[in-house]
Amino acid sequence: MSAHCQLTGSRPGFGNAISHSHRRTSRRFDPNIQSKRYWLPGEGRHVRLKLSAKAVRTVDAIGVEAAVARIRARGVKV
Repeated sequence: MSAHCQLTGSRPGFGNAISHSHRRTSRRFDPNIQSKRYWLPGEGRHVRLKLSAKAVRTVDAIGVEAAVARIRARGVKV
């Protein structure tokens, strides 16, 4: 599963893992991506979205119709 959010567009961040001896190795910080299925009443069908945990709360606040409109405005096919 690719680690990016369809609504917010958040992607992995990169940095260093620093050990006790202070050796640095490369690592990545992945967003908390969840696959959620929502009913889209305007189209009479379900949509499956890959969202970060923050975006799931955003969908709860603004509604699924507005969230799908934002996703489509970003150019992502839903």
